[in-house]
Amino acid sequence: MRPGRGSPAGRHRYAVVDVFADRPLTGNPLAVITDADDLTDAQMAAVAVEFNLSETTFVTRPTRPGADHALRCFTAGGDEVGGAGHNALGAWWWLVTIGAAGPPGAVQELGGQTLPVHVDVTDDVVTIGLDQGPVELAEPPVTGRQVVEALTGGEPVRLDPALPPVTGSVGSTHLLVAVASPGDVDAADPYGPALARVLAAAGAEGCYVYSRAGDGHDAYCRFFNPTVGIAEDPATGTAAGPLAAHLHRHGLVGDRARFLQGDAMGRPSVLTIDVTPAGTRLTGRCALAATGELHL
Repeated sequence: MRPGRGSPAGRHRYAVVDVFADRPLTGNPLAVITDADDLTDAQMAAVAVEFNLSETTFVTRPTRPGADHALRCFTAGGDEVGGAGHNALGAWWWLVTIGAAGPPGAVQELGGQTLPVHVDVTDDVVTIGLDQGPVELAEPPVTGRQVVEALTGGEPVRLDPALPPVTGSVGSTHLLVAVASPGDVDAADPYGPALARVLAAAGAEGCYVYSRAGDGHDAYCRFFNPTVGIAEDPATGTAAGPLAAHLHRHGLVGDRARFLQGDAMGRPSVLTIDVTPAGTRLTGRCALAATGELHL
């Protein structure tokens, strides 16, 4: 079934989906437009700016063999990004909800890759699992002191000396910064231009600040991305995947990790990541917050 066919000319249906959430107004809000084949790149970017969410996802016909749907994702600043995170998980949850996809899964085209999507529907609860592909981890050419200076606003931020900063990527490269405690995570108050300079030097897009946690979660996290206009993101799957692989490499998590993010924003999100020989798999559920129609 092709999503969105039959829409009047110039009109495009959309949904706002709260990703990594069991109820509306929690998790990470994502706008999804399912009938986007006729939209130009400029229109997609403008629509994303209009929604002003961290990301907006457009579902189009695939161009790669074996893919069921293609996804294109734009930030609130109009920048196109890749990587299978909340941008993809929420879109697939909505495709399953409207009957355009279903168990056991499908294949998505995203950021020049084709990746498996896993769908489970139990008692009308839809759970989506996204294979993120291999994880790339590297030592960045920035010092911990440079990172701390960019993150410290009022309260000082202390690094975790056992885990120096690394970059990690499953399609989008982020700087992973371990700090001493959840209190240090909450103390992070980055100055956007300073952090953007550190990220540019590290070859990274965003900054995932985390500490190890002992409250049923493996890490407590926050994400800042001034390079694409995201002051803070409630849930970032493209950072959580590399972090799980990084902590797994150090023996600090098992094959499954659970991270709490967004709590400082009042949008608590729990991200579950499985570390596999092929890379990482991101799993979550969603809640529907709104539906409507664009007039373009």
